[in-house]
Amino acid sequence: MSAHAFLTVEDLHAGYGAGKVLHGIGFDVAEGEICAVLGPNGAGKTTLLRALCGMIRTEGVLRLDGVALPRRRPESVARMGVAHVPEGRGTFAPLSVAENLRLGAYTRRDRAAVAEDIERVYDYFPVLRERRAQAAGSLSGGEQQMVAIGRALMSRPRLILLDEPSLGLAPLVTRELFQIVRAVNERERTTVILVEQNAHLTLEFAHRAHVLETGRVVLSGAAADIRADAQVARAYLGIEG
Repeated sequence: MSAHAFLTVEDLHAGYGAGKVLHGIGFDVAEGEICAVLGPNGAGKTTLLRALCGMIRTEGVLRLDGVALPRRRPESVARMGVAHVPEGRGTFAPLSVAENLRLGAYTRRDRAAVAEDIERVYDYFPVLRERRAQAAGSLSGGEQQMVAIGRALMSRPRLILLDEPSLGLAPLVTRELFQIVRAVNERERTTVILVEQNAHLTLEFAHRAHVLETGRVVLSGAAADIRADAQVARAYLGIEG
């Protein structure tokens, strides 16, 4: 593992109760990188994100910029600059778009800067500015996903964990969403870990990729190389060349 990695994962074991899901996985993520985590259902992708944000018990090494991440303390992990956008979006349906975004900044006291950041989110997602007074539950699936990502951005994270953001979305909406994630990554140097089933599209946007299978890393490399290797793509990702 690189001594200069932004995120370091070493010999990570995690699971639920007595059942282990992750079996000693390890990888690095560079600062400012979009890192894809791919693999079939049940491979351990969601469990990995839950381990990174302190939601489940883990064994092994997790370091962010050289500092150990707290175990089973999601609030402490969030204060270190890690934002988690879970599968299923997790928006507060009865609350307005604007109220959902403000909840993303609930630990902050810098009101003027919070207002500026809400406008910044609207710049990334113009449709949310139009919908800002609408209840989040009344939005389309794609718009709700935008609210969830926007709320994560309100904490000014250094690392965003995205779990299956394309779930239930039309291909064109998914591509638009990925383009916005790339814009955030490029403009703000926000590091992104992207868990996805849509391997082909994800590898188009990611810098590096790690493929999980039954709780182990079976392949790591530059996303472009993995995408270009037809044999690898078919064997691990179900992508036809």
